[in-house]
Amino acid sequence: MHGLVRTVALILVVFLTTACAGSDLGKIVDAVRSARAPVDRVSPPVVAGVETEIRAVLQRANLAQAEAFAARSPQLMRETSTDAHYQDMVETNQSLASAGVTAIALVGIEYGEIRADGTVAQATTFETWRTEFADGSVNEQTDRNDYTLVNAGGSWRISATVQPGVSRSPAADPAPALAPAGATSRSTNWSGYAADGGTFTSVTGTWNVPSVSTATVGADATWVGIGGLDTEDLIQAGTMANVTGDGSVTYQAWIEMLPDSARMIPLSVTAGDSITVTITERSPDRWLIALKNNTTGGRYERTVDYQSTRSSAEWVQEAPSTSRGLLPLSFFGTVRFTDGTAVRDGRTLSIAALGARPISMYNRADQALAIPSTLDAAGTGFEVQRTEALGTTTGSGRRRR
Repeated sequence: MHGLVRTVALILVVFLTTACAGSDLGKIVDAVRSARAPVDRVSPPVVAGVETEIRAVLQRANLAQAEAFAARSPQLMRETSTDAHYQDMVETNQSLASAGVTAIALVGIEYGEIRADGTVAQATTFETWRTEFADGSVNEQTDRNDYTLVNAGGSWRISATVQPGVSRSPAADPAPALAPAGATSRSTNWSGYAADGGTFTSVTGTWNVPSVSTATVGADATWVGIGGLDTEDLIQAGTMANVTGDGSVTYQAWIEMLPDSARMIPLSVTAGDSITVTITERSPDRWLIALKNNTTGGRYERTVDYQSTRSSAEWVQEAPSTSRGLLPLSFFGTVRFTDGTAVRDGRTLSIAALGARPISMYNRADQALAIPSTLDAAGTGFEVQRTEALGTTTGSGRRRR
């Protein structure tokens, strides 16, 4: 079942400029997804006839969702769903449309285990969906779906759908804190790690979107990118939080290729979500930008043509800016990067193996705003810690060594 977005997208247009090399975080969309409840398994396997019936229902249900979305006629989904699941799917299709999706299509479906106990059955599928967006991008991905079905009046109907891995990671047993890095480069708007000294054709990193304080107006952006360390080119993607004067906060996901402004993308993110971003050059000057919300299962991919110097790779927590200067940096607490690697000169290397240098963010009063930690034991992760110092709305936003 296509489940890119569950709740109606909350859209906020924010005109921000990514401070590195004059970059611009422009119009961005945010959508908040509610988590689905886990499904309790049952053990007895189904007989052949029942399995055939369940497969047919799942096939019809998926095709009905695509047809209902295209026709804007949710009634097409009623035959294969319970009332509760039907309402869920109506909301899903509405949210897809709100998030900028223009068409969905089931490309293929493979069936896993199907088990039943009387009038309740569970089934696993591996579904490939093609999604088209209003900005012209197309995403095709395969996800596992676990279904619960009930038999009412002799007909099987879907009562719930869940994609494994959608639940949040347990808050217990957090990773140990890392010590602050020693000697660091300084920047007015960047904090994190940057590597250079070769040709970079891929970068990846994972982080949990930090929960920002709503007591103070501010913004922050978390991203990975290639270029931009000491050059005017930069291809990057990440997440951002924006706290307004009334205390409301909006979380967004975005991609950007300098000198163009950032583009909003229909990937829902919120505080606590685990996000993985990978940017890879697939052929000369053709890049695949891929973002995955590991918490919700949502994905976004876009292939772009971009001329890059391929001169550096970055894992950064940033203070965005407007035409008037840097925005106050939000109080985001701590953001932890993990699984940070890059491909340099054809080799996949950890942040440590790349010899990446830590960067600390300072305000105009020469007070530290955000300080990176030392790298973890694997050499692929670190933290950026927000201090209590106030951010500044002055400064060029240019990266300083």
